[in-house]
Amino acid sequence: MNTPHAVPDPGPAAADTVRTWLAEADRVLITAGAGLSAAAGYDYGDTTRLQELFPALYRMGLRSRYIVGVQLPPALWWAYWAVHIDDIRYSPAPNPLYQQLRNVVGEKEHWVMTSNVDALFARNGFDPDRVFTPQGDYGRYQCTVPCSRITWDSRPLVETLLAAYDPATGEITDPAVLPHCPNCGEDVEINVRIGPEFIDDPYLPAGARLQEWLNAAEPASRLLILEFGAGFNTPGVIRTPGEHLTRHIPGTRLVRVNPTHSQTPVDLGDRALPVPFDADRLLDALSNGSAFG
Repeated sequence: MNTPHAVPDPGPAAADTVRTWLAEADRVLITAGAGLSAAAGYDYGDTTRLQELFPALYRMGLRSRYIVGVQLPPALWWAYWAVHIDDIRYSPAPNPLYQQLRNVVGEKEHWVMTSNVDALFARNGFDPDRVFTPQGDYGRYQCTVPCSRITWDSRPLVETLLAAYDPATGEITDPAVLPHCPNCGEDVEINVRIGPEFIDDPYLPAGARLQEWLNAAEPASRLLILEFGAGFNTPGVIRTPGEHLTRHIPGTRLVRVNPTHSQTPVDLGDRALPVPFDADRLLDALSNGSAFG
């Protein structure tokens, strides 16, 4: 029987390299996908948490918070969104992992680009004006048509829905509070990128400022891209742009932190570092000045 060769743990070397690259960088671009929020405790596939928050939907067979394509009556649909957004977007508690990331970046000039729609960066010490969220934000909702380019703050809607929520049935008990577009009366939806009706107007200014920041770099400056938890669900949002920037901006380095999809393109050579671990392991190492635990 053939015995597999032992694979050396890349953790200590990776931590040292990231620490060095961060020290040498003039500017940092943090890019993040769903894996970062999952590592921070917001895992959409966590069935235990789903059962706690949505017992009625769990009894109906729901096992994931990913409900695109799931058909539910409006009373159940909006109950789900109210509870989900209240938990993910409006929880007042600070998140230790995101705060740890903010501390690791320190005083380095930095920007954030994330496919996450939970505002965890802005809620944990990152400048909201330097966070680009091209996929939207649970903090807003829009007309499904859409009849205009207007979006609305979702917090009052969530509070109204929760006041009429029955956890036992998983439903909104008062049909009068189910939302409709105040302009045309059609249905509304959360302002996240699902289809071509998505209104991206609230996010375009930040995207333009990020592009200006990238273009304004001095020729000799060093940009470090720290990518966390970006897989292949929407690679064109986070993974591909990071690779493109690394190829085309001199002096740029890419660190890809992902426990299952840390591969980096061969042509980037030693300017790209795959780190095949969850974000918390790397951030703990960087925070403590140690290798991976």
